[in-house]
Amino acid sequence: MRLRAEYLYQKKLFDSIHFNFTNGFNASYSTWRQGKRIKVKGNSVTWFTTTQKGDSRNSFDKYLTMVFSYAGTLSLEKEMKKVVVKDMQIGDVFIQGGSPGHAVIIVDMAKKETGETIFLLAQSYMPAQEIHVLKNFNNQNLSPWYSAKILETIITPEWTFTKNNLRRFQ
Repeated sequence: MRLRAEYLYQKKLFDSIHFNFTNGFNASYSTWRQGKRIKVKGNSVTWFTTTQKGDSRNSFDKYLTMVFSYAGTLSLEKEMKKVVVKDMQIGDVFIQGGSPGHAVIIVDMAKKETGETIFLLAQSYMPAQEIHVLKNFNNQNLSPWYSAKILETIITPEWTFTKNNLRRFQ
């Protein structure tokens, strides 16, 4: 969530920044920029109007803090679309929603001389702590790269995903 939000913010694609809370509420940054803020009471979430319009860095950070408080792998997995491994791209995410859930993002891809596609994975922990590239302990000769020849599972140092866990932001 952090990488996507930061990328879109830097590109000034403000209307594309939105995340669903676990209860399904759509926390749209474009609404936040209009001076509306989010009120959470139990499982009820509503917008209320303030005079704090704008897209300052400080305001954006407050928006992200709100998102990180009420959205996570459970909601993110539901709002992303499934991708088949042969169509994977940089920015796609292996994700298993839950409490706990986990996600890793594809941060680079390459083709070996043999034509085999390989990719790098990165992860962090909530709320959006420092990101790091994962080692591939299952293939020391290829590490830190992973092969796109995924039969059923992809084993990372802390989590096992299936090929069906691959998703893309819409």
